[in-house]
Amino acid sequence: MDNEMISEVSQYLTFSLEGEIFAIDVYQVREVLDMEDITKVPQSPPFMRGVINVRGSVVPVVDLRLKFGMPQTETTRDTRIVVMEIELDDDIAVIGSIADSVNEVMELSPADIENPPKLGKRWRSEVIRGVGKKDDKFILILDVDLVFSNDEIISMIDDDK
Repeated sequence: MDNEMISEVSQYLTFSLEGEIFAIDVYQVREVLDMEDITKVPQSPPFMRGVINVRGSVVPVVDLRLKFGMPQTETTRDTRIVVMEIELDDDIAVIGSIADSVNEVMELSPADIENPPKLGKRWRSEVIRGVGKKDDKFILILDVDLVFSNDEIISMIDDDK
């Protein structure tokens, strides 16, 4: 993410995964749900935990911990499902994502965001739009449209129909 491309303050929903703080653009967040029973889908990728019913619609739920190569963890009272909209070609896909906890909505200005470092293999740099800094904390800003390939999204949506 080039700072020159960000010309105004943006709001981000922050959430935690294995002690790291992540953020996604608040405009891509549809809602945040308490953890609920997830119906497993046979032969789905390991990071896809299953599907839930959100206001009459079937929504696939993914575990970002597993997608990012982290260990799966037990559900706690802080565990949430973040329901978000992801661009799929010229359409929008709705996907739920499990977070260890949801923290807050925060504003970050272009001056608070740096390009992701090219060092390290833990995170695929193309899915990190930038690294925000707030109160001596680093926030990894995700490009949720790039976290999953189009094929992965299509297979998740097709499997639950």
